[in-house]
Amino acid sequence: MGQNLILNAADHGFHVIAFNRTVSKVDRFMENEAKGKNVEGAHSIQEFVSKLKKPRRMMLLVMAGKAVDDFIEALLPFTEEGDIIIDGGNSHYPDTNRRTKYLAEKGIRFVGTGVSGGEEGARYGPSLMPGGNEEAWPYIKDVFQSIAAKSDGEPCCDWVGDEGAGHYVKMVHNGIEYGDMQLITEAYDIMKRGLGMSADEMADVFDKWNKGVLDSFLIEITRDILRFKDDDGSPLVEKILDAAGQKGTGKWTAINALDLGMPVTLIGEAVFARCLSSLKEERGRAAKLLEGPTPKFDGDKQEFIDNLEQALYASKIISYAQGFMLIQNAAKEYKWKLNKPSIALMWRGGCIIRSVFLKDITSAYRSNPELENLLFDDFFNKAIHKAQPGWRDIVSKGALWGIPTPAFTTALSFYDGYRTKDLPANLLQAQRDYFGAHTFRIKPEYANEKYPQGDNIHVNWTGRGGNVSASTYTA
Repeated sequence: MGQNLILNAADHGFHVIAFNRTVSKVDRFMENEAKGKNVEGAHSIQEFVSKLKKPRRMMLLVMAGKAVDDFIEALLPFTEEGDIIIDGGNSHYPDTNRRTKYLAEKGIRFVGTGVSGGEEGARYGPSLMPGGNEEAWPYIKDVFQSIAAKSDGEPCCDWVGDEGAGHYVKMVHNGIEYGDMQLITEAYDIMKRGLGMSADEMADVFDKWNKGVLDSFLIEITRDILRFKDDDGSPLVEKILDAAGQKGTGKWTAINALDLGMPVTLIGEAVFARCLSSLKEERGRAAKLLEGPTPKFDGDKQEFIDNLEQALYASKIISYAQGFMLIQNAAKEYKWKLNKPSIALMWRGGCIIRSVFLKDITSAYRSNPELENLLFDDFFNKAIHKAQPGWRDIVSKGALWGIPTPAFTTALSFYDGYRTKDLPANLLQAQRDYFGAHTFRIKPEYANEKYPQGDNIHVNWTGRGGNVSASTYTA
């Protein structure tokens, strides 16, 4: 990632100084990939800092956590007031909050930037999500927007917000990425086990989908993966161990959603699906003991595949709606000024979740920056209604066939819960008051002198419990 960002910047006319703690890597880089380019190597931190023009713009691409703090401390003896340090790793946003404040006290402008797109994106145009000390933005804007991916001529990079806002938005991006990938694997599983389709047949479906509303990087690579053959001519994907790894950013998103009380259910299910996949040996034992239905399809195969496309599209809409709900709530909680149209634009190109779909999200938030929910936008409102019949068919078939579809199912459950004016939480509140005197509030239309509107009310349900209630609080 670091080497490719250096080469990208050099290709755009910037003079770049490269340093690595393993000095031999610098020499090897200078003798090979960077040879003949506008790149200069450094063999110590002091030399690295001394070769930069002021205010120095220093970007770190190291493992998140202690390594970032250690490198910052190593840089500080050689920096001056006004210099800029940029963390381009997958740091957790609370760490970026802390570093921004800590370095501001020393006169150093700190930026935490999300970088998405993998090694290829870094080389030819990533999505960049910078946040932190806004005083740094005028000094790094030209570099960042030059090397970033472009979508319809616009750079997929803009200033996100204060402190850890950039890394926060990258965290949510990664959470949505988890959700997108899980939805695709569920579609694959339904076609494979439900319809009995071969890898090549499924690849053709993904290829067709990639020419429509699902046109995206992840759909494209899924097609390519399904077509990739091992030396014996069989699909390599079918030989890969079904135990998914994760680096933590999806988990961070789910935990933050719980902390903020936001129902980001699809990302949560995507994380849990990876956790379940990791129980490979235990699942093997369970497969011998626990029975379920055997999938059997009869009907119009093409109609079913079209329904599956609609289910995937509708579930993606829900995933992004939830993601932006979380971003919107975080902005209020952390007092960040986040630009939702710019965030959608940043994700349109260069990053792993890039898709045609994001152009419509950008348009929705540009038309109404205060849009309460993506589902309230006319375009997405019509799309979700059009997709409903197929979406419900797929979720019900998954249940009847015994094929797990946690992401499809939770997306539909969220949709149905979100559109329900009166949920059964009234009974839940009564239960809480019954056993723990946790109180409840009365519906406005039933408010009276006995049950005043807006008051926390406790009822002695049994005649034995007394009239003392517990304190009300939100954990």
